[in-house]
Amino acid sequence: MASTRLSPGPIEPMLARIAEALPEQDDFLFEPKWDGFRAIVLRSWHEVVIQSRDGKPLDRYFPELHAVFLERLPAGCVLDGEIVVARPEGLDFDALQQRVHPAASRVARLAHETPASFVAFDLLTLEGRDLTTCPQSKRRLLLEALLATAEPPIHLTPMTIDRALALRWLHDFEGAGLDGVIAKPMDQPYLPGKRAMLKVKHVRTADCVVAGFRWHKSGHDAVGSLLLGLYDPNDVLHHVGVTSSFDMPARKALARELEALRDRALEGHPWAGWQQAAGDAQRMPGARSRWSAGKNLSWEPLRIERVCEVRYDHLQGDRFRHATVFLRWRFDKPPRACRYDQLASTPPYELARVFSARFADR
Repeated sequence: MASTRLSPGPIEPMLARIAEALPEQDDFLFEPKWDGFRAIVLRSWHEVVIQSRDGKPLDRYFPELHAVFLERLPAGCVLDGEIVVARPEGLDFDALQQRVHPAASRVARLAHETPASFVAFDLLTLEGRDLTTCPQSKRRLLLEALLATAEPPIHLTPMTIDRALALRWLHDFEGAGLDGVIAKPMDQPYLPGKRAMLKVKHVRTADCVVAGFRWHKSGHDAVGSLLLGLYDPNDVLHHVGVTSSFDMPARKALARELEALRDRALEGHPWAGWQQAAGDAQRMPGARSRWSAGKNLSWEPLRIERVCEVRYDHLQGDRFRHATVFLRWRFDKPPRACRYDQLASTPPYELARVFSARFADR
């Protein structure tokens, strides 16, 4: 294998495309899908660089990992994996998001209070040799050898070729905060930037109140996204996420269809006073954060009359982790029936049991 420089520029990670089910062929490796920050770790002969999915450095936000990589990883290797915040009860994505902060003092404090872990799932370079042309199965064996004695906060992701076991992982590991299962063709090289793997995620549906919308960036003749709400046991309507899976003709049709619901929409609207609710525990649709800097988060209220069914993968706290997929209007369902108690509960699963499955049955 030819030698390669470790930092010729940002490395594009290999990506995955969504699949409805795990493949049934016997030439796939199955791994849990971790819910964290994708990261490529470049350990040169003198330094470490932690690169994000979009090529930006993450070292300043995770100094504890930078120091561990420098101490424990051999020179001349490049690892692909995921940065997570691991608690005994599972992954904590909210705590992970808080780690990305502009203040060095806060970064240092959080590195102590909520230290991060790194879960490795691919090996791109070893001893300065480029492994990207090697098949996935060989890269996995080399990764296992490299991390055979690894200790926290460095982990090797579990892997199996047993589809039945992978299906159990898909069910059980969700309780620890994981996001699904990844299927990797055994003989496939590493293909930067290509959606060359498969991911199967947890998929459920929910009926939600449509309490408002945002205009599309093209102008005020098309809807960008619908703002979704669910009622809690105290009959408080919480903003739980958005759905924006529309083509342009549908966006323009929605703008016309929802126009009648804009009349006097703020009168008695449960989110009418969100601007004055700074510090309130309820997540409001226009609340800004460092993640939304520069984005137009203005929204248009709608009378609380419409219900839609959406597809989602999982919750993060009391809101949808990702944007949902619009399925249909539910004209037969009253808004007050859209409550949290309709959502599927997930049995807890200790994260330690996930890590202990690293050498699963082959």
